[in-house]
Amino acid sequence: MRKLLILLALSLTLTATAKSGPKKSGTSYAKEVLQPYVDSGQLPGAISVFYKDGVQETCCVGYADVKKKRPIKMDNVFMQCSQTKGFCGVTIAKLVEEGRISLDDPVSKYLPEFKELWVLDGEKDGVKTLHKAKNVLTIRMVLNHTGGFPFEISAKRGDVRGGGWSGGAPLRQVASIAAASPILFEPGTREQYSNTGIDIGAAVVEVVTGTKWEQYLKKTVLDPLGMKSTWFWPTDKQLKTKIELYAMKDNAPAEWREEMDMQQRPYNDSHVFASAGAGLWTTANDQLKFYKMLMNLGLGDNGVRILKEETVKSILAVSTRPEGLGGYSLGLTAPVKDSDDAWFGHGGAWGTNCSVNWHKKELKLWVIQSVGGPQPWGAGIAKAAEKFFAQPIKSGVDAYTGRTR
Repeated sequence: MRKLLILLALSLTLTATAKSGPKKSGTSYAKEVLQPYVDSGQLPGAISVFYKDGVQETCCVGYADVKKKRPIKMDNVFMQCSQTKGFCGVTIAKLVEEGRISLDDPVSKYLPEFKELWVLDGEKDGVKTLHKAKNVLTIRMVLNHTGGFPFEISAKRGDVRGGGWSGGAPLRQVASIAAASPILFEPGTREQYSNTGIDIGAAVVEVVTGTKWEQYLKKTVLDPLGMKSTWFWPTDKQLKTKIELYAMKDNAPAEWREEMDMQQRPYNDSHVFASAGAGLWTTANDQLKFYKMLMNLGLGDNGVRILKEETVKSILAVSTRPEGLGGYSLGLTAPVKDSDDAWFGHGGAWGTNCSVNWHKKELKLWVIQSVGGPQPWGAGIAKAAEKFFAQPIKSGVDAYTGRTR
């Protein structure tokens, strides 16, 4: 009885602490760097978060919409583009953890059309030369960009109206088109960054679970973590507060962009299909929930465990590629070898990024919606992060930082 009361008291204390959120650092390293660029108009707006073991510096500077003078906020939706890949990686990791798949399973075990693949040797006068692939394509390969697939299939070309990340085709169809098209090299022998490969991984999830990948993601990751603002189809209400797209200019105000080829309006109608390679909308508040879960080795700030510690350590926080092909795990950039100074995470095409160090309980989040151009504040933000992590920090222990299981 005494033991039960102690456990109950501890649970209530941890829950109350988690709800209170992180301790404010009292620093403004990021804002000091960014404010001059906002004042000049070169930077429309940005969000920067530095976190270390319960202590957090949160910087929201500038505007989500410069013309309307609408301040940028932590709950504004934005397109995180390729950061979507990490979400697919987590769903694959869950199935591996449960023993339902192995990373070295042939993709054809679940998607029969991948039984026979053809490698492109060359093309002359419109005639392609191919050879039958000798290596077996595995789940590991499609999730770490060593499968040989191009960036996108033809159906998701950005120069076609209705294409891109916010259009294209259903995941199962994407996989079928990819299987019927020549691949670029023997599976497992090189690396080629590929949204297509990640989409193939999501199609495997659909077959194994018997449900749409996005619904499986929602049920097993988004809902348990309380990520209520993250989805492939943002509501009209959310879009009214979204962070707008801008092209950055050299020593001149940034220019607003209505849309891009790979992200075409409307953003939430029937032409939009879920894509695991890119396409998930979110907010800074929601993104923190996901990446803090990774930082805490599978445990959400709300106390909900998504993955086991060893699963995160072994197939998400470190590379799953063959030696010599660089570091990448399952939809996440990751070090080749783990160390106390190792970070893992992902970035997105519009300039977003988040990475974590699980050893030191550190996190860096960056949100901007930039479609290109100079970004001279980059070096300053890197130095601001160094200052934050170098300062003596008394732990705020705002949540579950991996010390409970």
